[in-house]
Amino acid sequence: MRRSDLAGWMVPWLVLAMAGGLLPGAEDKLFSGPQVGERLVRFKVRGVFDQDAGKDLDFVAAADGKPIVLIFVHDVNRQSVSMVRILSEYTLGRAKDGLVTGVVWLDEDATAAENQLKRIRHALTPKVPTGVSVEGREGPGSYGLNRNVMLTILVGKDGLVAGNFALVQPSLQVDLPKILESVVSVAGGSVPKLEELPGMREMMRNMSSREEAPNLRPLMAPLIRREASDEDVDRAAKAIEERVEKDEAVRKEIARIANTIVDSGKLENYGTARAQEYLRKWAKELRKGPTERPAEKKQ
Repeated sequence: MRRSDLAGWMVPWLVLAMAGGLLPGAEDKLFSGPQVGERLVRFKVRGVFDQDAGKDLDFVAAADGKPIVLIFVHDVNRQSVSMVRILSEYTLGRAKDGLVTGVVWLDEDATAAENQLKRIRHALTPKVPTGVSVEGREGPGSYGLNRNVMLTILVGKDGLVAGNFALVQPSLQVDLPKILESVVSVAGGSVPKLEELPGMREMMRNMSSREEAPNLRPLMAPLIRREASDEDVDRAAKAIEERVEKDEAVRKEIARIANTIVDSGKLENYGTARAQEYLRKWAKELRKGPTERPAEKKQ
């Protein structure tokens, strides 16, 4: 993944439900990690790059009360990587002001996470302290991180949380300004304009030049309606599968959405039992590319 490609990797995190107001609890505030005013407990991660490789790192201890930004990466996709890249490049640039930055990769398999980080290192900010959680996907036990978000970003000072951002669908335009305000509140200075941030202009140009992701709301909304009959679900599923066969972009988006829902552990919240059967089916069958699917039996 080249840096210039980052902006195009916009995975629609439950876009079908969120766009239609169908996401259970969508109006409720999501919580992940210690809240404002709570203590930042020390924890260890395994370093990945350069002189930190294989070493135990403790970002909170390293900060020792100085301003700190902790970025917990729950899911890896263009949205989360883009946010990590732009935010950490800014915070690293504030290191001379005493600001400490730590990026924490969360995964059940620490070795797999290390290998993934090495593969996408070119898409991350060079020299930003980065480590893999030694406590699995849940991260530090005392932090209470929410695995159903993409990123948890904590801003702190004097060992306390000053800002908490649990992002389900990270947006540079919407979320980053709020995060920067919080960072400036602990590190001083003035809030930079987005276009002034390193790499931001290039990313925005790429975003505007790429084709938009397929609009799946008209296809998916009928499928996951609670009141839909089996006939309604079958009809909606047929329309989706017809589009999948004709449009590779639609296939990829349906595969991502189905896998996201199934992997979230909240499948029962989406539509009827019939609809859930289709989501399981697509999560399994569409995960592979079209050339990897089993050949159809000849008549």
